[in-house]
Amino acid sequence: MAQTYSISGTITNMAGQQPAPKAEVLLAEKGQMVKADGQGHYLFQDLPAGTYTLTAFSYGLGSLTQQVTITNANVTLHFGLKPLEGVLKEVKVKGERARDLGISRLRSVEESAIYEGKKSEVIMMSEVTANLATNNSRQVFAKVAGLNIWESDGAGLQLGIGGRGLSPNRTSNFNTRQNGYDISADALGYPESYYTPPTEALDRIEVVRGAASLQYGTQFGGMLNFVMKEAPEDKPFELVSRQTGGSFGLFSSFNSIGGKKGKFHYYSFYQYKRGDGWRSNSGFDVHTAYGNVHYQPTEDLEIKLDYTYMNYLAQQPGGLTDAAFSQNPRQSLRDRNWFEVKWNLIALSLDYRFNDRTKLNIRNFGLLSERNALGYLEKINRPDPMQERLLLKDKFRNFGNETRLIHRYTLLGNSSTLLVGTRYYHGFTDQKQGNGSAGSGPDFRYYPYNNNPSISDYDYPSRNLSVFTENIFNITDKFSLTPGVRYEWIRTKAEGRYDIVNKDQAGNVLYEERVPESRSSTRGLVLFGLGVSYKQNDHLEIYGNISQNYRAINFNDMRVVNANIRIDPNLNDEKGYSADLGVRGGIADLVNFDVSLFTLVYDNRLGLKPQKDEVLFTNYLLRTNIGKSRNRGVETFAEADILKLLYGKEHRTGLSIFSNVTLVEAKYLIEENVFKDKKVELAPSLIAKTGLSLKRDQFKLSYQYAYTSEQFTDATNSVSEPTAVFGKIPAYWVMDLSGSYTYKRFTLETGINNLTDNRYFTRRATAYPGPGIIPSDARNLYVTLQFKL
Repeated sequence: MAQTYSISGTITNMAGQQPAPKAEVLLAEKGQMVKADGQGHYLFQDLPAGTYTLTAFSYGLGSLTQQVTITNANVTLHFGLKPLEGVLKEVKVKGERARDLGISRLRSVEESAIYEGKKSEVIMMSEVTANLATNNSRQVFAKVAGLNIWESDGAGLQLGIGGRGLSPNRTSNFNTRQNGYDISADALGYPESYYTPPTEALDRIEVVRGAASLQYGTQFGGMLNFVMKEAPEDKPFELVSRQTGGSFGLFSSFNSIGGKKGKFHYYSFYQYKRGDGWRSNSGFDVHTAYGNVHYQPTEDLEIKLDYTYMNYLAQQPGGLTDAAFSQNPRQSLRDRNWFEVKWNLIALSLDYRFNDRTKLNIRNFGLLSERNALGYLEKINRPDPMQERLLLKDKFRNFGNETRLIHRYTLLGNSSTLLVGTRYYHGFTDQKQGNGSAGSGPDFRYYPYNNNPSISDYDYPSRNLSVFTENIFNITDKFSLTPGVRYEWIRTKAEGRYDIVNKDQAGNVLYEERVPESRSSTRGLVLFGLGVSYKQNDHLEIYGNISQNYRAINFNDMRVVNANIRIDPNLNDEKGYSADLGVRGGIADLVNFDVSLFTLVYDNRLGLKPQKDEVLFTNYLLRTNIGKSRNRGVETFAEADILKLLYGKEHRTGLSIFSNVTLVEAKYLIEENVFKDKKVELAPSLIAKTGLSLKRDQFKLSYQYAYTSEQFTDATNSVSEPTAVFGKIPAYWVMDLSGSYTYKRFTLETGINNLTDNRYFTRRATAYPGPGIIPSDARNLYVTLQFKL
């Protein structure tokens, strides 16, 4: 390791040569601020040789900036500050996030949130070389350890990721956000994400694991935040146009404008995307638009308005049995299944700074959206009788407010940070099911009951009030404790009716009954957590955390008609905790690493349990509380730029290699024979990725290899079943190659996904878009041309 040095000295009042009151010194290159003691002494330690810029401040005195160079010895630097002769304007220090080879971490305090002691990753999208037109999550999330990814949507319309043995189903185990506000269907009762922001529009993606439960909701998975690009700071107008063509009829047109004019910032984009899909009966047509305006009337106040719109229609080819997949994974056994999503998001945020130590953030957000699913959903080994299809229509109307106050203060001579916040959320889901058209097209109307549902009609209102707080206590300059607590009040209701219809083999109605239903549940709970951090220096940190988690079930889960799944009417909420212990660090643009142990414990885990109908003698899956489970393992990530390590950071060519390996042991802790020592479903024991990135001037080339070991899809670890709804998902591996070159205003990007044309699948669907095995896409190519003005 290189030798480190210190910079020390005093800050005095030049007029009287007395120690300057309440003096502070900023080390610009590190973004680090220290306070002088009562005698005016200050100290910066563990600094490598180099040139540094220091600025000293003091109450009632002016500021002074000096530059110093460390060669091979400690440096002493004194500041003599002059009395103010007028009003000193506030000094703003704005730094750029260290890119760390394309992935970095969240700072201890970011805007109005605390991340001290938490496991976090930040994907810098400007450094990602990937197929962005299709939101290729295998490439985008390559450097985030432990993610199990569902690749059942080649267009990137819906993101499916889960970590540490949690289900990837529409990312429902993460609290999913955009620019800090919720974007899922219903954050409490139906936390599935039907909308995924286009990666071409993203500045970065922030991932925080289970300890995020105290600030971002109670989910076991943590928080996933998509941060959109913003207006350029130095120009009133900028245009970016990206046109992409690819295999299977892919065409994408992404166009954005942005700029800054006076007190206003604005950024907006529109994307149109279509494709035929690799399999037959799998086309899609997508429109996505977004716009934001920032208004900053004063230096201390900023108001932001966001609006997001998405509308897509996709034909779904259905699932396959194991035998059909082995015969020809490209075939489709369903040609009448359709899926439609209409998404509207709006958010109004306010940031106000009372002073340099206290800041207020208020976020108001709302969702007005719907999704419609139409098709024949019986078991895939049954042919489509070409009769009425099942139609599900869901409408989501919700709004919420999240208010945070963050305050920095001094305690026992050290800086501390307090965060307090409240959240109110009002969700409303209207869900209908009934017979749809007997035709083949996307006709989302009910038949023959005057467009009224013939199976069920439910409203699911829910309310949630939360109060939370966390505090960073810096015990020393290197060691900190961050305790936190969150209180949740939850009320859910189900109001509606369902129909019971019995028919004979000829289809004649023998018995019909309409059953009304009204249920409600109100509960309150308190969650606790604690984070620990020890920073040996700027390049090495030992961190740990433990946090309680909670996942509420909603009556929305309990009245879905699905031939393959039945719901236990006595479902209970899931409870448990998660913990991390790790070491991380590195040197910007040279080395980056993070190695951690984790444990995730459920006391009442929900799962799928195979059952047999005692009357019809048919198999089905029962969604019920299986019992206690434990997921534990190790997540490792390391990356280094080989050429810059050998020849210095100024070397013109960068060649980095990364390794990302996660080992998981996830099993049920139940003595019942059928579950004893069984593995938790959707928890592969090994997820590994490795890759190379070459960069020289404006040329980039990236190669990646990804491997996921076998996994089960139900709690009894069934290997296979005739309907293919549950069984084993075999191990698979995939390779990707992408490159880009920029010349002046033009950028050319191209690549090949699934380089070796492997045949594999990552998902067995119980309903849409199946049921059965959903094959992943074969080898495909893409070419993107970008123009920036």
